Amino acid sequence: MGLWTDCRALLRSWRIYHSNPQQDRVMDALYASFIKPGDLVFDIGAHIGHRTASFRRLGARVVALEPQPLAAKFVRLLYGLRGDVQVLRAACGASGGTARLKVNSENPIVSTLSPAFVAAADGAKGWEGQTWDRTIEAPMVSLDDLIARYGRPSFVKIDVEGFERDVLAGLSWKPPALSYEFTTIQRAEALACLHRCVELGYRRFNVSVGETHALEFPQAIPAAEMEAWLESVPESANSGDVYAVG
Repeated sequence: MGLWTDCRALLRSWRIYHSNPQQDRVMDALYASFIKPGDLVFDIGAHIGHRTASFRRLGARVVALEPQPLAAKFVRLLYGLRGDVQVLRAACGASGGTARLKVNSENPIVSTLSPAFVAAADGAKGWEGQTWDRTIEAPMVSLDDLIARYGRPSFVKIDVEGFERDVLAGLSWKPPALSYEFTTIQRAEALACLHRCVELGYRRFNVSVGETHALEFPQAIPAAEMEAWLESVPESANSGDVYAVG
């Protein structure tokens, strides 16, 4: 696998995530519930900067983390030359150090720091043909490290393919709102993240499925109801984002 494969995969991601203006409008409307102009936002697992772009459109200042070198360069080229976006080629975890990222060269958006995620995807419906074919190293920082360096964010988006629990373990302060990705192949991880959010002080939650950018509930629900939803959501949902909102 070489540079051409990496570039081709990133171009595929671009076509999927950066070529649908209607989807962008729906996404912006969702994030506008949590973000105001001038707010600081952390984009943890930026990939090619789809969410970073939305946060910028809403007038936020963004710190975007992406451990894959080419993707990080791509986001830096698109947005990092502006003063309102800081792009770090880094992973996020419970503490600082060095991360070992399992890369899916053909589908780099599902590259992961979690061996358990790779194991859960093996043979799972909807994950057929996914291969993590190489490993790279990247610097690792915690959310507390980022807060010490950049300040307290109004919103934190976490999408790191099964490593969300570790990211939340490195946070000791409760932002006004955050989101973390869940997958139906790792429900226990999603529930562990929910419990960590409760430990941080969150009491109300909502959720969106896939890339719909539509909240499932008209009003945020208690943690117990969110737990029941995560346990019962059909496998076909595949993934989505849980929002801890208050």
